[in-house]
Amino acid sequence: MTEAPGELALNHQDMMRANELNWDARTSVHIASKYYGLHEGETPDPSHWFAPFEWEDMGEVSGLDVLHLQCHLGTETIAFAQRGAKTVGLDLSGEAISSARELADRAGISVEYVHANVYDAADVLEGRQFDIIYTGKGALYYLPDLGPWAETVARLLRPGGKLYVAEFHPLLNALRPRPHEGDGPDLVGHDRHARSLEVGHDYLANGVMRRESTHTYTDGPAIEESAKDFFEWMHGLDDVINAITGAGLRVESLRESPLLPWRRWERMSPTPEGWWQLPADEPRIPLFYALLAGQG
Repeated sequence: MTEAPGELALNHQDMMRANELNWDARTSVHIASKYYGLHEGETPDPSHWFAPFEWEDMGEVSGLDVLHLQCHLGTETIAFAQRGAKTVGLDLSGEAISSARELADRAGISVEYVHANVYDAADVLEGRQFDIIYTGKGALYYLPDLGPWAETVARLLRPGGKLYVAEFHPLLNALRPRPHEGDGPDLVGHDRHARSLEVGHDYLANGVMRRESTHTYTDGPAIEESAKDFFEWMHGLDDVINAITGAGLRVESLRESPLLPWRRWERMSPTPEGWWQLPADEPRIPLFYALLAGQG
């Protein structure tokens, strides 16, 4: 994977189009991957994609209108419907939306899925409003500007509605493995084998990063060569909070957590809920955060 910080010649529309093609190409790999547990026709089990505190933060969802922005395969979207919510999932990738519909049908769950750019969500949904808007776990990285995103969320929330963001902490991208004397070439530079971590990248980095990778984050084959380029935008907690409050929403709670939904480094151990954490004898650092906001 290669990356380049700073401003690039492409505009945001071109970059998001590249991301759409990249996520279209990823979808078939993800559907067949063991990572998502959907291979061999398995029925989606969304329970392990939620941190133990998420449902506590959001409260009872039965009977509520829920919108899941940037839903990808809908593995989390289905969980809201299973709990009795009237649920809509929205995503930039048409291939992901098609697969999400098939997965919901396979599970016998009623979910409405919409293919749209998140910035167009309020217009595409034609004035509909929701009690809960949910997003996260690698979603905000793919948005160039959080101000219009937050304004879109505010338009989509009905009075008394809540936004819940469950997202990877900015510190996660700043960490890198620290080589040890005696480490062989199989260890140095390979994050998942890291035996200690250090802040090796700019925590306060912002702007766009151009990525190039022939493989996605799951197991499985390479994606199409024509779709290997994609773009991510770095957003600190201040960017997220300022965008949300700038749109007239009020932050009600913020959690920072040492948990991750996948095994980022080899020495992480599973929790009883199926998430992952660093060893107990190491300093606790935030790897994930959850933010709840409501109408101001």
